Amino acid sequence: MPAAEMSELLAAIAQRVGPAGLLTDPADTAAYAEDWRRLYQGRTQAVVRPANTAELAQVMALAAKARIAIVPQGGNTSMVGGAVPAEDGSQIVLSLARMRTIRAVDPVDMTMTLDAGVTLKAAQDAAAAAGCMLPLSISSEGTAQIGGVLATNAGGNNTVRYGNARDLVLGLEVVLADGAVWNGLRRLRKDNTGYCLRQLFVGAEGTLGIITAAVLKLVPRPREVAVALCAVASVEAALALFARFQAHDPAAIQAFEYMSGPGMGFVLRHIPGASLPLAAPADHYVLIELATPRPEAGLRASLEAVLGQAMEDGLVADAALAESEAQRAAIWRLREEHSEAQKREGASIKNDVSVPVSRVPELIARASAACLALLPGVRPVPFGHMGDGNIHFNLEQPPDMDGAAFLACDHEIMDAVNAVVRDLDGSFSAEHGVGRLKPYMMAEWRGGAELAMMQRIKAALDPAGLLNPGKVLP
Repeated sequence: MPAAEMSELLAAIAQRVGPAGLLTDPADTAAYAEDWRRLYQGRTQAVVRPANTAELAQVMALAAKARIAIVPQGGNTSMVGGAVPAEDGSQIVLSLARMRTIRAVDPVDMTMTLDAGVTLKAAQDAAAAAGCMLPLSISSEGTAQIGGVLATNAGGNNTVRYGNARDLVLGLEVVLADGAVWNGLRRLRKDNTGYCLRQLFVGAEGTLGIITAAVLKLVPRPREVAVALCAVASVEAALALFARFQAHDPAAIQAFEYMSGPGMGFVLRHIPGASLPLAAPADHYVLIELATPRPEAGLRASLEAVLGQAMEDGLVADAALAESEAQRAAIWRLREEHSEAQKREGASIKNDVSVPVSRVPELIARASAACLALLPGVRPVPFGHMGDGNIHFNLEQPPDMDGAAFLACDHEIMDAVNAVVRDLDGSFSAEHGVGRLKPYMMAEWRGGAELAMMQRIKAALDPAGLLNPGKVLP
């Protein structure tokens, strides 16, 4: 767009959103143009920050008329470059950070209605204040915003019990590419009236419309929680331990997380205050969290009983049970800081993959062997949600290799991992999305009728291709 026309457009936008709603100084916009992993460095002439849905709709109408592409952005915590503008400066970033009103919390309906700019942590706190729980939990919850969490269909630690983000959505408010507003903020548990439109936008990564508000399901707040960190004999032993907890009381399992020895070593090395509550380091770890809203449910006794038998049978070598909320938080920190610790260790290539739960040990063994054969010295750092089959199969640069040279191998390494994943009937994107990093995989994995349907939906809702271009679809 010519400079004069862009200047005219930005002046019109400024009239709608006010001085606080438009950033144009490169010093102010730079942080919005780079992703958390620093894989992509884009450029934008403006960041628009509307304060409410009406302002956002007006901005979208102006952008549609001017045929300017919009990149919606929440907390900018995407692992796949899903919220980064292009390098040529032709796209405007739309930040929802000022839209942060929690509209209602209803402990009878067990619902929460809130704006898209509310952080997940703030939403969790508001639910807790009402005696309820918003069960979605991810490592970036202090920064990630509800709009982005839903647009990427975030999974997280509690998926094994409560499902992904889309399983918690009852209603949405969405602004479409032309500025039209769809108010679907319904709190109904049953509503069979045509197509389930809200699910089109959950997981679409902002390519079909911009989520501005949502109605989310809440659950009763747990009255009893029991957490343990275990050193286990192998990945197979970790899976066997999960099966034992499933057989003992499946309704009590809130999280079941796997961590490798090298990954835990990075956390202990790079994260200040992190300490291992076990007698000695191990090659494999499991974090188990049980929770229930039932009073005096005896979760601690259940945890001890299952772990005690697992120790006798050689599955578990050592275990530490949290005796306080502070100890629970310290154990969880060892898991949550994995991504940050890997970042501080050096360059890493991330694979967010899923396979059937029963095939997780085979995934880790085969993918490790494939990557080591491809690049000797590479350090596999698998960790994640064993209870739902989602493993973050990350690779850390070889100690004697330049970080940039290692990252240049990213597609080759991802393809090696994905060849194993595909053979195991898995997915190359479990919870992080496709973003800008992985659209090239879509034709091979989702080609034919499936990809064609996606492209038709995109063409129907965004015919000019102005919503988050270059993301998701090849």
